[in-house]
Amino acid sequence: MEVVIIALAATLGNLLIGWDSSTIAGGMTYIKQEFDLEKDPTLEGLIVSMSFITGTVVTIFSGTISDMVGRRPMLITSSVMFIIAGLVMLWAPNVTVILLSRIVEGVAIALAVTFNPLYISEIAPPDIRGQLNTLTQFACSGGMFLAYVLVFSMSLLQSPSWRVMLSVISIPSVVYFLLTVFYLPESPRWLVSKGRIVEAEKVLKRLRRVDDVSGEMALLAEGLNPGGENISIEEYVVAPASEILINHEAGKDYIKLYGPNEGVTMIAQPVNGQGSMLSRSMLSMHGSYASRSMLSQQGSFSSQAAASLKDPIVNLFGSFHESTLIESGRSNSMLINNANSMFSTGDPESSPFGTSDNLRAPLNPFHGGADRAYGSKDMLGMRSNSSLVHGNDETPRNTDIGGGWQLVYKSTDDAMGGKREGLQRVYLHADPSAAAVSQSPHVSVVATSGYDIHIDGGEAFQAAGIVSRSVLGTSDALSIPEATAKGPKWRALLEPGVKRALIVGIGLQILQQAAGINGFLYYAPQILEQAGVGALLSNLGISSISASFLVNIITTFCMLPCIAISIRLMDVAGRRSIMLYTIPILIVCLLLLVLKQYFQLSSVLNASISAISVVVYESVFCMGLGIIPNIICAEIFPTSVRGICISLTSLTYWVCTLAVTLTFPYLLQLLGLSGVFALFVGGCFISWIFVYLKVPETKGMPLEVIIEFFAIGAKPGTDPAEFGMKD
Repeated sequence: MEVVIIALAATLGNLLIGWDSSTIAGGMTYIKQEFDLEKDPTLEGLIVSMSFITGTVVTIFSGTISDMVGRRPMLITSSVMFIIAGLVMLWAPNVTVILLSRIVEGVAIALAVTFNPLYISEIAPPDIRGQLNTLTQFACSGGMFLAYVLVFSMSLLQSPSWRVMLSVISIPSVVYFLLTVFYLPESPRWLVSKGRIVEAEKVLKRLRRVDDVSGEMALLAEGLNPGGENISIEEYVVAPASEILINHEAGKDYIKLYGPNEGVTMIAQPVNGQGSMLSRSMLSMHGSYASRSMLSQQGSFSSQAAASLKDPIVNLFGSFHESTLIESGRSNSMLINNANSMFSTGDPESSPFGTSDNLRAPLNPFHGGADRAYGSKDMLGMRSNSSLVHGNDETPRNTDIGGGWQLVYKSTDDAMGGKREGLQRVYLHADPSAAAVSQSPHVSVVATSGYDIHIDGGEAFQAAGIVSRSVLGTSDALSIPEATAKGPKWRALLEPGVKRALIVGIGLQILQQAAGINGFLYYAPQILEQAGVGALLSNLGISSISASFLVNIITTFCMLPCIAISIRLMDVAGRRSIMLYTIPILIVCLLLLVLKQYFQLSSVLNASISAISVVVYESVFCMGLGIIPNIICAEIFPTSVRGICISLTSLTYWVCTLAVTLTFPYLLQLLGLSGVFALFVGGCFISWIFVYLKVPETKGMPLEVIIEFFAIGAKPGTDPAEFGMKD
């Protein structure tokens, strides 16, 4: 699959990050000896942390620049900086030049850390987005392992050269440069945000290996205008328009749903009664209505009080994921699979989009009716140079946007010919917990929420939809390229959904460092040496320094299968669950390192406990807190401000990393190993509480749908009636 290969190529930047962290950790032992830094811990900490200082500064501007020039140029720049840093380090005659090399390397690391997860998230389909982004951690740990093998091998030499040790990074950096320049495409979401529709369509076809990407192209355009004041969650019973008969005598209204192109027409009957489990639990997550949450109803937590402490957004996302698991074996397959076939049937002549190619339909709404509402003349003029209005492909269009979601549209016309005010987009998801309709060739009846839906020779399914005003097919479409071309809309950062997403992203980045990982990564050889790990390997006839490097080889090697497990579970168990289960393991490892000092242990046993705890800590950390904060941060922000929001969360990461690396040598002298580990225990405990209360589950959802969920959940004290819920 092309997208997997491209993601793997992008992760080479993360391999270089891991390589750098290991080589500087090993090289510092020899740098201290050559320049007599034992008496100057400040300079030692500055060498290690200089890349973080640089990263902090670079991150302030990188997001804005990325939104202006694209994601790919940032990856190219990163590869060039890695090459230069390695060459400068090979020459380094003094500490000043070492610091210069670390500054250049800081630029490279900052860009790779910030934009590799962002790039992969924007090119990946929802179903495997988590797995592909977890590959970045696998590559990083793989780089650490390879680098420690190099460091250990060189430590066995009579006169190890730290300059060679730290400059070898230039070799894989050249490969990374060639891949970014000649193989990696630009992010299709960024291309759409700049109005470069033809290029975006070509990239999507290459990534998805299909000829019809009309549904996803419409999704990317709609994603430029998320949320809005009129966003709502509605529930429908959906069936093909040619096969459903509605009981008009009962006064039941219905609406038409259209796909992004011709020949896609459905009839949907709004359900205003009890509602499906998905819609009902979604709508009960706001303010005082949290007591009706699906999670507490299902007994997922020990008490209603515990569930009510969680952020409404956490409950909102959780209710969706819980509902998709219920009765999945019985009904999910039929409901989801039938959705695609239903969305490709209907009467083209009845579609408000008329007949057109690619995304012409949403951009040219109400074909033949320019005098009725939003005329098509200006819109066609705006896109006259794009494939949105050209082409002869007659392939049936699809509305699939991934993760079981469909993008359809509805006119504000009602069944009785009411006034049309525009076009609304509907992110539609079949509800597996709802009753399925019989596939009888004769008339069948399904009772759902008090409504009798009569199907003649067809199938129907119950679904919940996130409904808001469409940017396609309205005059808003005229301003898409112009508005986004001017850079991030700073005022969008004040939107409730964006602010809530920033709280999640910034909080995760702070607590990731509070758990102490950088103290382990950059000072692990010294930590293990002080713990007496050399005693474990003294019979091998190697020095204590080489022994500590060997333990780090074992540690980084053990990370790889743990991360492989995380790759498998990331889109199954989900990001939130992995963090909730792995953080307690970190706490146990740290407690062992703290408590062992209170017992009289032999030197071998003491060293064994230390080595095992460090190995397990670093391996398990990489499964959860090591990678998931970056994955979530790359998923929860709108396209128009994703770059600047990623900069803010990355800036938090660099400031916290800088604080840890600068203060760690002093903390080590002041508190000792046990005291520092005790601080990390507190950081891990706070991290678990934050994840439980504030971090939602984002697995398997299109980025644009995630953003809509944040927009809905961030509305304080929302009346469920405003979202179509009537008790």
